[in-house]
Amino acid sequence: MGMTMTQKILAAHAGLESVVPGQLIEAETDIVLGNDVTSPVAIRVFEEIGKKEVFDRSKVVIVPDHFAPNKDIQSAEQCRKCRVFAKEKGIENYFELGEMGIEHALLPEKGLVTAGDLIIGADSHTCTYGALGAFSTGVGSTDMAAAMALGKCWFKVPSAILFRLHGKLQPYVTGKDLILHIIGKIGVDGALYKSMEFSGDGVASLTIDDRFTVANMAIEAGAKNGIFPVDEVTMEYIQAHSKKPFRVFEADDDAVYDQVFDIDLDSIKQTVAFPHLPENTHTVDDIPEIPIDQVVIGSCTNGRIQDLRQAAEILKGRRVKKGVRLIVFPATQAVYLQAIREGLIQTFVEAGAAVSTPTCGPCLGGHMGILAAGERALATTNRNFVGRMGHPESEVYLASPYVAAAGAVLGRIAGTEEVLK
Repeated sequence: MGMTMTQKILAAHAGLESVVPGQLIEAETDIVLGNDVTSPVAIRVFEEIGKKEVFDRSKVVIVPDHFAPNKDIQSAEQCRKCRVFAKEKGIENYFELGEMGIEHALLPEKGLVTAGDLIIGADSHTCTYGALGAFSTGVGSTDMAAAMALGKCWFKVPSAILFRLHGKLQPYVTGKDLILHIIGKIGVDGALYKSMEFSGDGVASLTIDDRFTVANMAIEAGAKNGIFPVDEVTMEYIQAHSKKPFRVFEADDDAVYDQVFDIDLDSIKQTVAFPHLPENTHTVDDIPEIPIDQVVIGSCTNGRIQDLRQAAEILKGRRVKKGVRLIVFPATQAVYLQAIREGLIQTFVEAGAAVSTPTCGPCLGGHMGILAAGERALATTNRNFVGRMGHPESEVYLASPYVAAAGAVLGRIAGTEEVLK
């Protein structure tokens, strides 16, 4: 029986010729990732294990990004624990305030993850790196601790769903609209513990940032991971960012999939996920007038340079509607600098936005954008569960940077056509 991309990567890292869905394996890890929320727990478990050193100082990555810049005393202590551990263990890839970024944008940018890698992270959106043809998935802090000590982790080999993409996205339609469309189609448990694998002629039309967004939200469909084939777009990104050796894996022609979906990219419309699940999707031509209080543009899903360019295109020469708060979070320092060079930050400030240093901040209801009772936010983030960005009686609507920027201008949820006409 043939293997999928994911199954081939898992087999290679387990030292096996082949694997099958449901098989339990122990595989070597290329990167073990943690942040300021999950690393302190992993550090405590690591110390309980009794190991004196991490398995490889270059392969453990810690990025305090969730409550950094420190929100309060507790978050300051969390970050300090990460900082002290990183210094004591000689961890080479520790990135904090001033050089940090949101972890899932930072690692690809730094060239730490690449095609064919096996990456685990104590954060559910670790699945982002599948955009580069890697197997990446979120784990618990205990698994992170064991992997820091041993360089290995156990897995149950997932079965897969194949999404064959055809055609090309229309103007002002993005990877965010694509993944929201897919989640709306299959549901938040439609890919539970499965690999979401993408193929087809339409893949070539997606930018690398589109692919990062799609892979990032695979977990919102319950998936173990999302993964794209390695093509010219992938290679261009890898060669520009990484000097690491890499390996390209391709699915076998006779690979077995639980389901196959054919997606016509040309037919995808601008899409918004209503509260309180990412599957509760509506296209912008089917949305009643819904006023909003806050717009957030950023996060590990949509805080890259392409995302900021898209938002700035809508905001250029326009103003944020009075009474609406627009907060922009560049995903990394490098993205921030590029946005300054291109004049995007000036566009945001002139439009009436507040621009923040890279942080996860409001996405998880952490800080720098918490919602009060009854407030609504339109956000380029990835989750809109009850209380996700603040008060349990607040609401979060998920959308692309184009739609989020349009909402900031109009003060309500709408497509870009209403702003551009």
